[in-house]
Amino acid sequence: MTTSTTTRTQTVHVRYFAGAAEAAGTAEEDLTLPAGATATDLLTAVRAARGPAVDRVLEISSLLVDDVVREDLTTPLRAERTPAPVRVDVLPPFAGG
Repeated sequence: MTTSTTTRTQTVHVRYFAGAAEAAGTAEEDLTLPAGATATDLLTAVRAARGPAVDRVLEISSLLVDDVVREDLTTPLRAERTPAPVRVDVLPPFAGG
C-alpha cells in the first residue's frame, strides 16, 4: 500500500528594489512556500536562496505584501487560498529627496 501526502504550497513573487536588488543579486524571483507561510518564513527562504549578503538589507527593509505594509511578520502572507501568487516587495530605506 502506498501512502501519499499532499502538501499545499503557494507561490510568492518577490520583487527587490534598490539596495535589496543589489544584495539579492536579482530584481525579482518566485519562491514556493507552504500554504499559510508567514513573512518570517519568506525571509528565511530568501536568506537560504540568496546567502548572507542579503541579511543586513532584509533586517532594515520594509515588506509590502500585495501592496500593504506588513509589520507583523508572524501572520500568514495570505489568509485565503487563491491560485494567484502572493506579491511581496522588499523596500530598503531610500535616501534623497
